Amino acid sequence: MTKFTPPKKLSVVVPVRNEQDNVASLIAEIDIALKKFTHEIVYVNDGSTDQTHLRLKQLQTQYPQLRVISHAHSCGQSTAVRTGVKSAKYDWVATLDGDGQNDPADIPKLLAALEEGVLLVGGNRRQSRRDTWIKRISSVIANTVRSKMLRDDTPDTGCGLKLFNKSSFLDLPYFDHMHRFLPALIKRAGGQIRSVHVSHRNREFGKSNYGTLDRLMVGIVDLFGVAWLQRRAKLPIVVIDDDK
Repeated sequence: MTKFTPPKKLSVVVPVRNEQDNVASLIAEIDIALKKFTHEIVYVNDGSTDQTHLRLKQLQTQYPQLRVISHAHSCGQSTAVRTGVKSAKYDWVATLDGDGQNDPADIPKLLAALEEGVLLVGGNRRQSRRDTWIKRISSVIANTVRSKMLRDDTPDTGCGLKLFNKSSFLDLPYFDHMHRFLPALIKRAGGQIRSVHVSHRNREFGKSNYGTLDRLMVGIVDLFGVAWLQRRAKLPIVVIDDDK
């Protein structure tokens, strides 16, 4: 068996909508965090109505590894992530939220957790969550219910900081809001997953694009949908029988 070699090249995909005041500082942090890696930074501007696109285009003169893709209209975080992953140059992709609450300095920790058979490493914010009390409580409840139903071995699937194999991601069934269920979907496909503790920061600028109630209602519907997919998964044991 060949020894697993951690990737030295990485695509970082950041979906954003109306984050004009957060893009510059976050891009600088990503670049510093990955200075020892060959990397690209792919921002997907998901139909922003502020100056996000303009700021990103201006920053491309400073960061040649920055690529900008735009949706004419907002399609949601899962679609924005998928657009970025499809465009990624490298085999391994890291994602993080564009609001600055995920710390890019944690990306090397996710890379260090990779080993043979692991297709996804997710961040776990539980020890350092910086959100309102209602978001924290609703997150704990949602993660507990999801974990019991899907058995995805993940304490914090809602964390935007994730690392995964590009081709494995694109093989997953696609649907809106799928980014919240990546561990369960990867496990359904036969891949292993890992979680590592990561930091979480206060939002400095702007406001969240999500409300607690609308996220809860959509999440309940999706939860049963993913459970349905799991029950119908078939993982064949492939035997290559070739006498040639």
